Amino acid sequence: MERKNIYIYLFDGYSDWEVSYIMPEIRKNAHYRLITVSDKGRAVMSSGGLRVLPDVSVEEINLANATMFILPGGKLWETQLPTDIRIDAVINYALAQGIMIAGICGATAYLGKKGVLDNRFHTSNDVSYLKAVAPAYTGDKLYLNSLAASDDLIITASGIGAVEFTREIMLQLLFEKQYIEQWFELFKNGNLVA
Repeated sequence: MERKNIYIYLFDGYSDWEVSYIMPEIRKNAHYRLITVSDKGRAVMSSGGLRVLPDVSVEEINLANATMFILPGGKLWETQLPTDIRIDAVINYALAQGIMIAGICGATAYLGKKGVLDNRFHTSNDVSYLKAVAPAYTGDKLYLNSLAASDDLIITASGIGAVEFTREIMLQLLFEKQYIEQWFELFKNGNLVA
């Protein structure tokens, strides 16, 4: 069986801690291949000072084998129009093809600006945050006061919900349920369950 590609879009100032739990989980899973991507494949520096040389450029993404795109938070999403962000055309294609999108923290602002959250249950840093950074956003009636949510192939999370974000991604990728429960209990509550 061919492994499915999961892409994580990295950019200068991305919030490294928001994807730090999910990256090793994907790498350990035999069904998926984790691929980091940046504009032009250039090195980027996270907000925490981690310099990363991504695997591919936006132009080198293999959409035929993509199963998910993960978008970490960062100021980029708040300060740019969606059409000014290089990966936007890829995300549009992914949405049209039913490829899952997972956005945390500031990336939910991007999804809100695009109207992706207007008809789905979702969460973010706060509903007032979404309204402030995405003026066209109209999904407030479907906003959930939770650290992570998923609906109709879209996963969203608050910037303080990296553990919950990881759990939602693993659930949507159909990781073994018992493993997810044990993992969550360990990383959320510090309890090792056998």
